[in-house]
Amino acid sequence: MKKYFALILLLASFISGAKELTDKRAIASVLDQFHQAAANANADKYLNLLNDEAVFLGTDASERWTKSQFTKFVQPYFSQGKGWSYVSTQRNISLLTTTPVAFFDELLHHNKYGTCRGSGVLIKTKQGWKISQYNLSLPIPNDIAAEVVESVKSYELRK
Repeated sequence: MKKYFALILLLASFISGAKELTDKRAIASVLDQFHQAAANANADKYLNLLNDEAVFLGTDASERWTKSQFTKFVQPYFSQGKGWSYVSTQRNISLLTTTPVAFFDELLHHNKYGTCRGSGVLIKTKQGWKISQYNLSLPIPNDIAAEVVESVKSYELRK
């Protein structure tokens, strides 16, 4: 009887691990498609990867957009064929075990901005994994953080 119980536990662990791997691959695919759709200025595909309640946080402190607001921001660029290209160079995905929610962070390369960071949350819907929050940021090396902070403070005082 103990052998069967151990076998059942082993099988359950294997199935759980396989499901996690499948989900992580699906999430990575969603994020890759998101970046590729942006590079191709494909608004329909890009925006469809966001769930209806999604929030996009841009690099500027004023850039907090609901999906509707973000759509209005994206459309003028994409309708002219102007997209943006961020290429993931490193990615971490964490799945919650109690609910179909995942967190991610990724380092990105952008030709103009260099190293950037994307982070956020995805939820599993009937249509598959959807981005619920995406946060694009510019990581600042600690050695120059004080200089950058002073530069931002000076900029904000001029506004």
